[in-house]
Amino acid sequence: MVNQTYAQPMLKENSLKDRVIVVTGGGTGLGKAMAKYFSQLGAKVVIASRKFEVLQNTAEEIEKISGNYVLPVKCDVTDYAQVENLLNQSLQKFGKVNALVNNAAGNFISPTERLSHRAFDIIVNIVLRGTYYSTLAFGKYWIKEKQNAAVLNIVTTYAWTGSAYVVPSAVSKAGVLALTRSLAVEWAKYGIRFNAIAPGPFPTKGAWERLFPGELSKKFDLAKKVPLKRAGEHQELANLAAYLISDYSAYINGEVVTIDGGEWLKGAGQFNLLEMVPSEMWDKIEQMIRSKK
Repeated sequence: MVNQTYAQPMLKENSLKDRVIVVTGGGTGLGKAMAKYFSQLGAKVVIASRKFEVLQNTAEEIEKISGNYVLPVKCDVTDYAQVENLLNQSLQKFGKVNALVNNAAGNFISPTERLSHRAFDIIVNIVLRGTYYSTLAFGKYWIKEKQNAAVLNIVTTYAWTGSAYVVPSAVSKAGVLALTRSLAVEWAKYGIRFNAIAPGPFPTKGAWERLFPGELSKKFDLAKKVPLKRAGEHQELANLAAYLISDYSAYINGEVVTIDGGEWLKGAGQFNLLEMVPSEMWDKIEQMIRSKK
């Protein structure tokens, strides 16, 4: 029997007790997994995204598991006023915010020449502008209040290698990586730490279906590129995230931790394999992606 200790919670009980943590993109996928684990560790968690009904359902689900209240806040991170409202609602409910996890993201696969400037803008606005807006709003507050804090950004291994067929995402994630490293130095004097996680394949139902609709998900199984021959478990990433925003990692600042089973070392650029897709198949893929919206 395979030892799956990696799929179990890592930190001791109440490791995040009395911490207030805001997670953007917290209603589904990896954001949900992180928010759930933070709550299980005793944190007061705020989850944010554009879909309030999804947030409410997730908050209720987490509360039943952890016994701790979770605050759902509707927020489009591309709108600075909404980001400020997210901060204000968090403060009104809990009186403070100790950590921010910039997880909200968007992506789609496409030959770059097929993209409109608007399609490019959508991804850049969510991933890069949204991360910057959230970081700026919360950072200004922490600096004003002279409060120590931690920021965790979710990037990707192709943030430093680049990757074909996901150029808007690669450009945006590279910007987030630069933001992480830059502010880790600049804002350290304020007691604000910055770190990032670069995940490999961690399949989530919604994101995976949008990226690889229909039979494409079977044809391009990214887990097959991983030397460990498996995709990541959500708890593995949640364990790492909890550690990086906890005081256990107080001397880690400006670091980007790759958690991908060795995938990028085996072949940099997660989507480079899409070179095998013929032109006529891209037409079908585009139709399937549009039908998912």
